Amino acid sequence: MGYYEEKKKELDDLLFTIKNEKVNFKDLYNKEITALEEKIAQTKALEEGVIQMAKERQVGFPWLANAYDELFRIEEFKLVNFLRNKKYPAVSASEVVKEQSQLRRKAEKEKKIAQYLVEYYENLAPFLIDFKEEIDIATEQEKELYKEYSEEELQDETTKYLTKEEYRKLPSVERNQMALDRYWKRPKSKWLIGRIYERYVGYLFEQEGYDVEYVGIFKGYEDLGRDLICQKGNDFIVIQCKNWSQFKTIYEKHIFQFFGTVFQYKDENPEKKVQAIFYTSTKLSDLARRFANELRIDLKENFKMQNEYPSIKCNISTVNGEKIYHLPFDQQYDNVKIEKHRGEFYCATVKEAEEKGFRRAFRWHNPDKIKK
Repeated sequence: MGYYEEKKKELDDLLFTIKNEKVNFKDLYNKEITALEEKIAQTKALEEGVIQMAKERQVGFPWLANAYDELFRIEEFKLVNFLRNKKYPAVSASEVVKEQSQLRRKAEKEKKIAQYLVEYYENLAPFLIDFKEEIDIATEQEKELYKEYSEEELQDETTKYLTKEEYRKLPSVERNQMALDRYWKRPKSKWLIGRIYERYVGYLFEQEGYDVEYVGIFKGYEDLGRDLICQKGNDFIVIQCKNWSQFKTIYEKHIFQFFGTVFQYKDENPEKKVQAIFYTSTKLSDLARRFANELRIDLKENFKMQNEYPSIKCNISTVNGEKIYHLPFDQQYDNVKIEKHRGEFYCATVKEAEEKGFRRAFRWHNPDKIKK
């Protein structure tokens, strides 16, 4: 064998060895990646199991959150050791994992405690769920729209629904009607939807001759689940209204809570003949329906609100007899009580109200706050 052939053979052998080592390295790398992925998957599965357990056992949440934190601290410690001690150590990666794990555990622990507190309170008092979106926050588009108006113009609630040009150029009847139309069509918060639903149910009872007290609107958290109290003579009806998505279900805990507040009302007013009605836009569970029947609570399931019902309140002042109408978004709307025997009424359009001699309500100002 000549010199050239000998060197060629050595080179071929070297290339063969390199190829084999490359294959072996890839196999080893793939095995370690697979092992790491299995570790992560195991941790994830364990985490999901603990979360499920936590949901089922909310009482005692502080120690449960600590146990949750400790469990994942152990699992993350194992992962750090794996990265440090594997055949090709990743020390820097393990330090990053350790640091991020500490931050994550702290955040997870605080989140879990807060979550369990909220869920625990909601379980004790189901009506609290309805207040999750009580605060309406203006969108960026609305904020930009408000900038176009003067401070005086912003006192008029219709500016929330009109452009500057519409507000300043349209006659009052068209302007107010356009604002009302957009009020009905614009997306609303869950809290406002619930409030409108209460108004609608109350409106229906007013049309039947009942004197309606809108407890939920005025007392908020303190209404104890009594949204409306309707009276006709010595007959009283305590009503709870829940305008929920059709995909949600009313469960027995809501019926129990309502029964409790009706029982308290009866106990405080033994001379009154009290009936209980539960209005909802969705359905009840079978068990909730059975409990309601046993507890003598009348149910109005899948009770939908009529959109754009006659909501304009036409009121006559007891002070000077002035005729004033209030739109649903006006400041004093919920304080106005319609008394048919005095010639007051609800109507659907601004034109109808103004043709009958009513003018739009001015914004009320507290005289104590007006500078002299």
